[in-house]
Amino acid sequence: MDFEANLAPYAARSAVSRGRHFAEPAPASRTEFQRDRDRIIHSTAFRRLEYKTQVFVNHEGDLFRTRLTHSIEVAQIARSIARNLRLNEDLVEAISLAHDLGHTPFGHAGQDALNACMKEYGGFEHNLQSLRVVDKLEEHYGAFDGLNLMFETREGILKHCSLAVAQTLGDVGQRFIDGKQPTLEAQLANLADEIAYNNHDIDDGLRSGLLTTAQLNEVDFYARHRRDVEQAYPGIAGRRAIHETIRRMINALIVDLITTSRARIDAAHPASVEDVRDAQPMIAFSDEMNRDAAQLKVFLRHNLYRHYQVNRMTSKARRIIREMFDAFMGEPRLLPPDYQTGLRDGASADQVAHQARKVADYIAGMTDRYAMREHRRLFTIEEA
Repeated sequence: MDFEANLAPYAARSAVSRGRHFAEPAPASRTEFQRDRDRIIHSTAFRRLEYKTQVFVNHEGDLFRTRLTHSIEVAQIARSIARNLRLNEDLVEAISLAHDLGHTPFGHAGQDALNACMKEYGGFEHNLQSLRVVDKLEEHYGAFDGLNLMFETREGILKHCSLAVAQTLGDVGQRFIDGKQPTLEAQLANLADEIAYNNHDIDDGLRSGLLTTAQLNEVDFYARHRRDVEQAYPGIAGRRAIHETIRRMINALIVDLITTSRARIDAAHPASVEDVRDAQPMIAFSDEMNRDAAQLKVFLRHNLYRHYQVNRMTSKARRIIREMFDAFMGEPRLLPPDYQTGLRDGASADQVAHQARKVADYIAGMTDRYAMREHRRLFTIEEA
């Protein structure tokens, strides 16, 4: 059965994929990209996302989003759009579910702290770490390290990187050197991520009490949809009003993205994935919607992500990451055996950098609560 028969000519297809690093027999009852999605869902890193911060640390409330619920929401949005554009839903879902696999505990605060710790050793960036997870760190198969994903899935996970880093990544980094685009599925997953986190962070911000509807009514994009809700349902209030408003915002973004992208695709008239790679980005919002989204981002940055209560948690998070990193680098024998490289006094710069990367792998793989527990093990002596 040809599961990809109804795709547009510019959609990614298993039959014309650039394939896997390690050759494997073709699956009998699913596509190659379905196989990728399934491997991602069954990975250890995917399960850990349940206890990794989106905005609020897991123990701060049971109903706030985590990296896992965020990834599922991104996949749902991306699949809906892909179906409308006749793109490969399985590929876009695989990319969406994998895009945050390399995220540290404590969200962006954890990433920033680990990047600062790794400054002398090549830095740390969660997109690169997500690729490292699926290429090297997952240990499931006897024949290879990692998940041996298809090139197009790996390409979509790596949303951006510097030219210097791209030169070290082989095939998946080449497009940054050549100035080419990824598949439309990769472009779509990137913008579905933006739709999900902007709108769902509003929901979590209101649920936490750190944002108010009065504040949000100063944002034109929110205010317009809130007025529509109140006109449609006079007297509506509370969680119903919030949900109805946010679902309208998400729908407006999705419809705009489909309409604008379809127009760009029609104008470029790509006949293949290679035509997509040689063209300008085709998955995009309209200029008007970009302005609305930019206003919303600015609002969230100033009123939620920099809220003093969020700052208190992120300050603790940075300290936990920094102190663990310093402890492990100062005494690598504190690490589990798999993360020790046998570093000795007088080691070369390359050997020290290799140990630092192993420390970064260990810390990045932690959940929020495991990081807090590991920090306590290192720095406190508790009486029985």
